[in-house]
Amino acid sequence: MFKKILVANRGEIAVRVLRTCREMGISTVAVYSDVDRLGLHVRMADEAYPIGPAPADQSYLRIDAILEVARRAGADAIHPGYGFLSENPEFARACENAGVKFIGPNAEAMRLLGDKLAAKQTVAAVGVPLVPGTTEPIEDEGQLRAEAERIGLPLLIKAAAGGGGKGIHEVHKPEDLLAALQLSQGEAQAAFGDKRVFLERLVQRPRHVEVQVLADEHGNCIHLGERECSVQRRHQKLIEESPSVAVSPELRRRMGEAAVKAAQAAGYSNAGTVEFLLDQSGEFYFLEVNTRLQVEHPVTEWLTGLDLVREQIRIAAGEKLSFRQEDVTWRGAAIECRITAEDPDLQFLPFTGKVQDVIEPSGPGVRFDHMLFPGAEVTRYYDSLLGKLIVWAHDRPAAIARMSRALGELQVLGLKTTIPFHAWAMDSEAFQRGELHTGFIDQHWRPAELAHPNGEVAAIATAVLELQHSAQPFTNGQHPAASTWKLAARAAALGR
Repeated sequence: MFKKILVANRGEIAVRVLRTCREMGISTVAVYSDVDRLGLHVRMADEAYPIGPAPADQSYLRIDAILEVARRAGADAIHPGYGFLSENPEFARACENAGVKFIGPNAEAMRLLGDKLAAKQTVAAVGVPLVPGTTEPIEDEGQLRAEAERIGLPLLIKAAAGGGGKGIHEVHKPEDLLAALQLSQGEAQAAFGDKRVFLERLVQRPRHVEVQVLADEHGNCIHLGERECSVQRRHQKLIEESPSVAVSPELRRRMGEAAVKAAQAAGYSNAGTVEFLLDQSGEFYFLEVNTRLQVEHPVTEWLTGLDLVREQIRIAAGEKLSFRQEDVTWRGAAIECRITAEDPDLQFLPFTGKVQDVIEPSGPGVRFDHMLFPGAEVTRYYDSLLGKLIVWAHDRPAAIARMSRALGELQVLGLKTTIPFHAWAMDSEAFQRGELHTGFIDQHWRPAELAHPNGEVAAIATAVLELQHSAQPFTNGQHPAASTWKLAARAAALGR
């Protein structure tokens, strides 16, 4: 087992990993940028080292700086958390070359699954169902129109190296095809340094359902059930839960088997998540693989009783899975609400400032993973996620009631947050009935900005922020800090 682990991340996920390391008796090393010098993860680690200025490309995305800290501190393994370098195969390879174990999949599997087209080709070869579309990039207008006629409208044009909702455009009319193609290619080039795009049929009102997998380095792979992640804004998740009301035991078995096949086809090891779209008829289609620990992993931990970070560390240390698929059981229902520094009344506009005070919820079945403390600063440099409120109860109605109660207790003073939105969602009849799909927020959420005098300004400001982040040029081979950590991670993974 490892003696010392460096956590190459910040915020709530760094704190989460540090806690498991402490329980396992493993010494810990934190890294921090200038603005994070007082961060909670810095205070909790056994050792902490500065790695550069606030912008992510000058600190948390600097492979050389992180590996130098690992050398100085004598760390024998690195946990990347999620975001930043967690899906960067060059980082995994650099760790290997430096003699430091990367707690995640190998570089080859990460590179293969990080490209959406390569991933689709890989999983299709083992019978995992795909959304009807193309598995080769669209190069010109002739190919675009021929494939669009074959697939049928409406359809999506998507970036092959995409993430964070960038480079995705819906097309409902033939005359809009060329403009959408050019727009997607331009966004993909600006955000990821890779203009390749492909086509997929637009699945109407789908659910976003993902399956957690664990695979060791000895060829064993199992799944830990599904998580429903359909409540999203700007293609980014806000609420996750398990089990999904739309997934029967038989469907869970089929989706789980497909997820395991996808992981094995890529030679995958460690924790990963296979994401699917589930249509209204109950058919599921492969979407992508996230080659890291997910933000929403505590939902699965509640239901299975497993510590996924502990399992990641054990697998990376060369141990075999200590249980089989038939040993995995699920109990009760769990819901996670992502608490972000955004104003839900104003188009979820990001909000910066200083935390004045935090009142944490508690009681039976309540868990709050966060990075907050009085005086903590929320800056423009990183993702707006402050923490995750996760609850467990014996069934879904009880879990919703418990989440409502916990949200009522939670207070983050000094910032605008999504707490009011989550409270509304728990009280929504559509949510309570489980009538979820990826357009849930657009259909049901009626924020105050509709009547707010600055509502239009906020909408424009949000769009400008997104455009500015996606249009920034690459610097020193990596993408600068973007509106979400996933954008930065995917861009860095391209090695451009």
